[in-house]
Amino acid sequence: MTGNSRLISSAQDGPHGDLEVLLRRHIAHPFLKPMADYNREAFAVAMLAYEKWQPGAPLILDAGCGVGWSTQRIAENYPDHFVFGVDQSVDRINRGKPLPLPDNAMLVRADLVDFWRLLAENGIKLAHHYNLYPNPWPKIGHLARRWHGHAVFPTWLALGGELECRSNWSIYIEEMALALTLLSGQTVAAEAYSTDEPMTPFEKKYLASGHPLWRCRVNLR
Repeated sequence: MTGNSRLISSAQDGPHGDLEVLLRRHIAHPFLKPMADYNREAFAVAMLAYEKWQPGAPLILDAGCGVGWSTQRIAENYPDHFVFGVDQSVDRINRGKPLPLPDNAMLVRADLVDFWRLLAENGIKLAHHYNLYPNPWPKIGHLARRWHGHAVFPTWLALGGELECRSNWSIYIEEMALALTLLSGQTVAAEAYSTDEPMTPFEKKYLASGHPLWRCRVNLR
C-alpha cells in the first residue's frame, strides 16, 4: 500500500480545555438515551455465538473494527478468547468478504454507543478492549463527538479489561490519556508507537504515509 494519507489538521494545539468539565458532567449524569432495537438484536445474536463457542471464555471487544482486519489478528493472537469486532457501517463490515475469521471471532453490525451499554447492563467484563484509530473529529467544536468526550465514555470503566487506544493524531491520544486518568484514578500516559505488523488498513496506510502513531494503555481491572 502506498502512502497518500494527509496528516490531521486542527486549530487545536493541545488537549481541549473543556475536556475535564465535560467528562465530570458525564460521570455525574448517566447516559439514558433509549437503545435501538436493532442494537439489542445484534447484541443478542453476538452473545449467543459467544456462548455457543465456549461459555465463560475471556471476551475481547474490537471497537470500531472496520473491515475486520484487526478482529482477525486479535483472534489469532488470543485463541482462547472470543472476539467481537463491532462497527456501525454495513459497508465496512461487508467489504472484501468473506473474511477468513477464526472460530473465536465474529463481526457485529451495531452502534457502539448501545453495544457498550448493553455489555455493561448485562454485567459483562472484558479481558481486552481495543479502540484503534477512531474518527478523530479534529475541529475544536467536535470534542463531544470524540469517544473520550462522549456521554457514553464512563461506561468503559464498568467494562474493565486492558484498554488500548491508537491514533495518528497525538492530541487525540493525549486527551484520551487525560480522560482515562480522570475516569480510572490511574496515571495514563500518551506514548509514541510503531509496528512492523499493522493491525488495520488505517494503520498500514498511516505507516506507509510516514505518519507518527500514538497510543495509550491502561488496565481497568
